Amino acid sequence: MIFIKLILAHLLGDFILQPDSWVADKESKKLKSIYLYIHVLIHMALSFVFLWDIQLWWITALVGVSHFIIDAAKLSFQTIQNKKSWFFVDQVLHVLVITGISFYYSEFNFNFLKDITILKILGAALFLTTPASVIIRILLSSWTPAPEPAGNIQTDSLSNAGKYIGILERLLVFTFIMVDHWEGVGFMVAAKSVFRFSDLAQAKQRKLTEYVLIGTLLSFGNGSFNGNNNQININLIKTI
Repeated sequence: MIFIKLILAHLLGDFILQPDSWVADKESKKLKSIYLYIHVLIHMALSFVFLWDIQLWWITALVGVSHFIIDAAKLSFQTIQNKKSWFFVDQVLHVLVITGISFYYSEFNFNFLKDITILKILGAALFLTTPASVIIRILLSSWTPAPEPAGNIQTDSLSNAGKYIGILERLLVFTFIMVDHWEGVGFMVAAKSVFRFSDLAQAKQRKLTEYVLIGTLLSFGNGSFNGNNNQININLIKTI
């Protein structure tokens, strides 16, 4: 329970109870910003309220000290170029501190690694990320449409957008199947079709349409295959 309580306190303190004006002031004045210290005190107060145990005062103190050190490092080394990276580093470090405290109270262990079903699910989910992207890219490499002249088709695209869209759709298909909500797969296919229709209609290129369709089917196929295999394994274990 300590982990959940501290995570709730962190989410409230870092996102709900921290106005954008405080963030801007901290980024501008860094360690001289009064809001940095108010922010740390709010985290300590929230941690104490959620734990509500005077004997756990040291956790409140540890949360406050660690939060100040992590935020101070972020403000000191953060630039416009690496702001996004530092945001995730900052959040990961905060969660690691909370996880470490939970480990101390034996709320966490690695016994789940002995469960073959969980390992299969983790393995399937891992396969559906970059490995599946590489396999699909290689399968489609001989059909990749050649770039069109600038006046004929809109070629602007976000960096690696296709890769991450594919990863997300495979993981979503996998998740929907694992929780036995097949209607979610149909909804996602329909939603993607709606978003893609205008792009493909504007492109007026049959090869591009076929390329996107094959890539989508391969992506969904990977997610469905892994999801079905793991659902069968879970059902078999439940039967036994």
